[in-house]
Amino acid sequence: MKLSIIIPVYNVEATLNKCIESVVNQDFSNYELILVDDGSPDRCPQICDRWALKSEKISVIHKKNGGLSDARNAGIDVARGKYITFIDSDDYIGEHTFAPVMDYIARNPEVDILEYPAQLFYGSPNHHELAFPEETVYNNMEAYWFQGRAYQHTYAWNKIYKKELFDEVRFPTGVVFEDIYTLYCLLKKASIVATINSGCYYYCYNPKGITATADNSAMRMLLHHHVSIIMDTQRRDKDFQAYYMQVVNIQIDVFEMTGEVPILPDIHMNPKYFNGIQKLKSIALNILGIKSLCKLTRLFHNVWRNH
Repeated sequence: MKLSIIIPVYNVEATLNKCIESVVNQDFSNYELILVDDGSPDRCPQICDRWALKSEKISVIHKKNGGLSDARNAGIDVARGKYITFIDSDDYIGEHTFAPVMDYIARNPEVDILEYPAQLFYGSPNHHELAFPEETVYNNMEAYWFQGRAYQHTYAWNKIYKKELFDEVRFPTGVVFEDIYTLYCLLKKASIVATINSGCYYYCYNPKGITATADNSAMRMLLHHHVSIIMDTQRRDKDFQAYYMQVVNIQIDVFEMTGEVPILPDIHMNPKYFNGIQKLKSIALNILGIKSLCKLTRLFHNVWRNH
């Protein structure tokens, strides 16, 4: 078995068939498809069972509801492939995706994680493409995270992983934005990551999804994931500072939503790395620090909204 495809399933009867069809219609056949019914209250359990009857490549796990991470972990536990990939059940895979992607894996068996393009927020006004114009190979995982800006596309899907990376790694349960934490853990075990311009994952816009409905608690978790990564690295170069500035924006949002004391550590910025508003923000950070900047930004936003 070459590839284990894991699809967590919960309350998606309107999109599940399309998702599964996008897999079984691929021109790549050396796979197993694991459908993890996470205690879905709709007709998804029956839909999963019907698909399992159609193909010996498809198996179903019926389990008590435990959330997305728990469902993915259940699939990992039984996966038999040398490689693993994930698909969310309200998304789908473009035609002719797995054949070229797995062909690249066959020609480059040293690659631990392979990332391929995606159409993001497909079906919404915010639809845009995550593209990799040319093949890039990273032998340094921090270079992938910072220089390659992997932190902007930490999605569990649109990636092929060596299954052995998950020997001691699982998705954390009871949290959201878990992809960030998990990818960073996997990178600590990986040696080579590659990005290619073949294949396509369709991440469909879901107005009820985690990203669209993130509340105070979710934003706190997002911030905590990123702060733990910042605390784990000694990098202070241009690429790191671009990342840090993105996390500054998250910290400002969390402060406005909760009023809680900022947890992001103060790090000296080099204004020459930035332009426009970002340059001004980097100077303000050096002068004021993150706590005062958060307070000042909230005051400015309150004045602006009142006018």
